[in-house]
Amino acid sequence: MDKLKIYVIRHGETDWNVDRRLQGMSDIPLNEYGIELAKITSEGLKDIPFDVIYTSPLLRAKETARIICGDRQIPMIEDERIREMCFGVFEGLSCSKDHYEIPDPDFVNFFKNPAAYNPPEGGESFEQLCERTTNFLNDIAKNHDPAHKTILVSTHGAALKGLLSSFTMTDIGEFWQGGVHKNCGVSLVNYEAGVFSLEWENKIYYEDTKAREFFEE
Repeated sequence: MDKLKIYVIRHGETDWNVDRRLQGMSDIPLNEYGIELAKITSEGLKDIPFDVIYTSPLLRAKETARIICGDRQIPMIEDERIREMCFGVFEGLSCSKDHYEIPDPDFVNFFKNPAAYNPPEGGESFEQLCERTTNFLNDIAKNHDPAHKTILVSTHGAALKGLLSSFTMTDIGEFWQGGVHKNCGVSLVNYEAGVFSLEWENKIYYEDTKAREFFEE
């Protein structure tokens, strides 16, 4: 019987995370603190016998994956399906309460009411995001190398929630249930007998007081 353990991590912090800018497909690297968080998390995961790493092709996810990988001699595979949700013409704009730059008053639905969210020009819908991330998860479960039993997936905040959505929610309005995962937050997905289950979610290996919250009231 095929059994997999899939560890899913959100990338470490970037300067755009600090400024609460919409990153999406913009290729922003980790900042120094993001590198530090990834190193602490790598130490926390040092005894996990990863067989393969899948990563978003965006720098912040790849850098996180490389740090977690450490000196393991294992494949690292880039996959476009786990890149971050695209925000089109709004990428780079701040959604900080004190420096809000997004011109569409209905954009707040992205955070508050995903079912009513209409993406900006060139952006993705939640439905499109969930379709590609679900396709990725199903693909690695069904078509992985039989020798790969313990997998690391390095991805992004919205993409990670989209990936989990395929088996943890039934309505797009529930997308942000539990909130955005913290930078370097790790979740463990089990796959057995064709069924996914979430063992635990958004675990961090650094002090909780050092975690930044993305959503602001």
